[in-house]
Amino acid sequence: MAGADDIVRGLLVLLIVGIAVVLGWVLFVRTPGNLAQLLGVLLVVALAVAAARIGSNIAGSLLPAHNVAEVAVEGPITRDGGGGITSPPVGASADDIVEQIERADADRGSEALMLKLNTPGGEIVPSEDIRIAAEEFDGPTIAYATDVCASGGYDIAAGCDELWAREGSIVGSIGVVGSRVNAKELADRLGLSYEQFTAGEYKDAGVPLKEMSEDEREYLQGIVDDYYDQFIDTVAEGREMDAETLRDTEARIFLGDAAEERGLVDRLGTRDDVEASLEQRLGADVTVKEYEPERGLTGKLRGGAQQVAFAFGAGIARVADGDIDGLSFRR
Repeated sequence: MAGADDIVRGLLVLLIVGIAVVLGWVLFVRTPGNLAQLLGVLLVVALAVAAARIGSNIAGSLLPAHNVAEVAVEGPITRDGGGGITSPPVGASADDIVEQIERADADRGSEALMLKLNTPGGEIVPSEDIRIAAEEFDGPTIAYATDVCASGGYDIAAGCDELWAREGSIVGSIGVVGSRVNAKELADRLGLSYEQFTAGEYKDAGVPLKEMSEDEREYLQGIVDDYYDQFIDTVAEGREMDAETLRDTEARIFLGDAAEERGLVDRLGTRDDVEASLEQRLGADVTVKEYEPERGLTGKLRGGAQQVAFAFGAGIARVADGDIDGLSFRR
């Protein structure tokens, strides 16, 4: 069946290219004069190349050459992946990954989704966005850990039907970190003093230029605890595990074989083993299409503008509303 589809796909591309060549010949070569003929040949070639690309896309859409989509989550998870106009992302962009999963879901050829996880985790809500996109994929979803599947990465895995890992993979870290820099002593040495005008008792809780009171510490710890409870509930539901079993891990990391013993991983194996398992699920040979971000120059410019706007806004916020970068929460 796959061989017949390949033949039909190739014939369809050739047909579209042939039509484009004939049309280009009539419009640009046969009708104009000598100079126009030379230009017309170039236009015919260009049109044929463009038609081949369009024809390939059409043929791929009508007769997909794949039946499994693969999306990678690699590096620290943030909203936009970091980077800028002239530099590539330094981590996993949640927005890009969600967009890739949604494209795969809309692709009639993608009967299953493989989610490659190599991430230590990162920002909480972006991690949850990726998990939700995986949950909403219409078909089997298999997550497989390569080097690291920790914290926010494990959150994502909880949205998949199965989690595979290697024996040497690092898995777990089911916990939450809240952090702040304490620069009070440094400010004192530099002769800097902190003065803030706020409305609301805890509005400047966590600002690094002042000592934290016990009430503020209890308040911020409560936020961390709430995030942790949400994390435990999400994993318990997604992986059908007992919440107390997850709490007993105490946010530790485990190698793949130990994680499997604790039920944190379903099976151990390589990527080839994952494909073999999917072949049994789908009842057909597996052909994988790796999805990549579609963000081009426009997206990079938009991302760069967002970074500038955020930096500018953050600068204002530090003056008028406290240091918004003083606290960070992550999985």
